[in-house]
Amino acid sequence: MGRKDGHLQPPRGTRDFYPEDLRIRSWLFEHFREVARRFAFEEVDAPVVEHADLFIRKAGEEIVDQLYHFELHDRHLALRPELTPSLSRMVIARAGALRFPLRWFAIGQNWRYERMTRGRKREHYQWNVEILGEPSVAAEAELIAAIFALFDRLGLPNDAIRMRVNSRALLEETLRGGVLRERPEVFEPLCVVIDKLDKIGADAVVAQLSDAGGDIRLSEADAREVVAGLATTDLEDAAKRAPEGSQGLADLRRLFELLEAYGVRDRVAFDASVVRGLAYYTGIVFEAFDAAGELRAVCGGGRYDRLVEQLGGPALPAAGFGFGDVVIQELLADRGLLPELSRGLDAVVYAFSEDERPAAIRAVTRLREQGRAADLVLGSPRLKRVLQDADRGGAREVWAIGPDEAARGVARVRDLA
Repeated sequence: MGRKDGHLQPPRGTRDFYPEDLRIRSWLFEHFREVARRFAFEEVDAPVVEHADLFIRKAGEEIVDQLYHFELHDRHLALRPELTPSLSRMVIARAGALRFPLRWFAIGQNWRYERMTRGRKREHYQWNVEILGEPSVAAEAELIAAIFALFDRLGLPNDAIRMRVNSRALLEETLRGGVLRERPEVFEPLCVVIDKLDKIGADAVVAQLSDAGGDIRLSEADAREVVAGLATTDLEDAAKRAPEGSQGLADLRRLFELLEAYGVRDRVAFDASVVRGLAYYTGIVFEAFDAAGELRAVCGGGRYDRLVEQLGGPALPAAGFGFGDVVIQELLADRGLLPELSRGLDAVVYAFSEDERPAAIRAVTRLREQGRAADLVLGSPRLKRVLQDADRGGAREVWAIGPDEAARGVARVRDLA
């Protein structure tokens, strides 16, 4: 296909959803909604187009450079790259009338112009689940439990997914007592850089942290000390470097106690390298990965106690996660766990000729009024073709109406179940 025909394809990194694709997407969304219902979250939604300033922050996040944005009638607008700022904006709009804590979720399409790899596209749907107004780590424990409830519903075995947990607060306390003692204000851009560790490697992270023309400007020795600390996977080892009375450390210990009560403690591990790439996180952060390490993060989230206030609202503790539709479908496909979904027809009604069509219409109308999914065959295909198509569409019955049936007000019903 030549370049001039490119407009007949979806833009690179986006998807068309044909019926069979949409059935899978709807199936996944139904699982999202059912887990949210069981955990007492209420569904909300927001515009896919927002004011660009809602997403533009100053910490050097990749997401800012990945915005689909445009000027229209002197307004700077953007397709949302994530849902959390939109939900925070909604809270601000009704802050005086809401009863906290809120338990909200949304399923929406997000857009980021980023480099594509397996499991990474330029648009994706995301299940966002948020608890707003709860300061304790009981919120993070509830969120993590909901994620594992979804994995279990999807049929993934316990050893298929590993969740890694850290605390931005613990990292901040540790670094401000050491290499950032004189420059605590660079902590947020530092987190944006070290979040790239798995992507670009330790040496490249050290180079960015020690770049004399950058925002952080650590010495190379201090930068290597920071990166070395990220290799810690034992919470007690991390505790040895934490300042006395560390709240971040206390929160992590309490979180693991609560996860034990949920029965998922053995599926979660401490990992100091998890910081998340968005600057607004302030406390516990977490990411779930396939155990084989072949895909990018399945989901991730954490605590963002200052975001609502930074956007112009009241101080409000909050925590949440985003769970995309792309990586999980890759993982389920690899494990043979994606279902084969038919059209879900209950019945197909077939008139042998146009003379019997009025009788077929009356029959299909009665079926539909009964709440059954009924397809009225159009045109004049042969019965063999009708039976084949009905079977392929997952229909339970075929109602055939010829001259005799029409005269007697009945149909010949063939059971395909």
